[in-house]
Amino acid sequence: MSWLILLALAPSSLQQGLLLRKHERVILGIDEAGRGPVLGPLVVCGVALRPQAASALTRRGVADSKEFGAGAQARERRAELGRHIERLADDIHVEVFEHDEVDRYCDQGLLNELERIAATRIIDRSVPVRRIIADGEKVFGGLQARYPHLEARNFGETHHVSVAAASILAKVARDERFSGIAARYDDEFGPIRGGGYVNAATADFLRRYYARYRCFPEETRRSWGWKVLTELEPRLLPLFE
Repeated sequence: MSWLILLALAPSSLQQGLLLRKHERVILGIDEAGRGPVLGPLVVCGVALRPQAASALTRRGVADSKEFGAGAQARERRAELGRHIERLADDIHVEVFEHDEVDRYCDQGLLNELERIAATRIIDRSVPVRRIIADGEKVFGGLQARYPHLEARNFGETHHVSVAAASILAKVARDERFSGIAARYDDEFGPIRGGGYVNAATADFLRRYYARYRCFPEETRRSWGWKVLTELEPRLLPLFE
C-alpha cells in the first residue's frame, strides 16, 4: 500500500481538531442505581450532553431519580424521561454488575472500587468531553489523578443535569432487570414489592422464600449484613437496620 493511500486513510490533524471541537462543550455525568438493595444488580451509567440538550432536559423535568419516588407511576415517569435523554444525549454508556459480582467486591470491602471500575470503563468509551461530573466525592475522588477534568461531587445532580440524566437511565435499567427478577417469583409468591431494597416488603418476601426453601433467592446479595438475612441464616457479619 502506497504512502499516499495510508495518508488518505489516516485521520488528519484537522479532522482530529474538528472532532475535539465538536465535543468541547460536552459534559459527561456519571451516577448509579442499586447500590443499596439486597436483591438484584448494581447499575452505573454515564450520559454526555451538550448545552442545548442539557437545557432541554432541564425543562422536561429531569432530576435525580430518587426524587420521583417508587411505584408504577414513578417508573413510568422515569421511563418517559429516559426516552428523551436517549434522544438528546451525545453518548450513553451503561455498566451492569449482577448480585454475585457485587458480593465478590463487598466481601473485600471494595464496593467503591467496583463503581470506579464502572466509571473508568464509561469514561474510556465515551466521546471526548470537556468536563466529567461523577456523583460521590468519596467514591470517585480517586479517579481525578487519572482524569484531571473529572469532578467528584456529592449531590452531583445539582451541579449538572447530565448526572441526573445518568441517575434516571441507571434506575430505568435496574427497574427493568428487577421486573424480570420479580416475574420469576410472581406465580409462587405473588407480586414482589419493595424493589429489592432494604424494606418491609423485601423482608416479607425473603422470609416467605426462606421458610419454603431453607435458602435465599438466587439474586440475593449475601454480603449484605441486613438483620433479616442474619436472623434467617446467621453469619459473622456486621449488622445494619
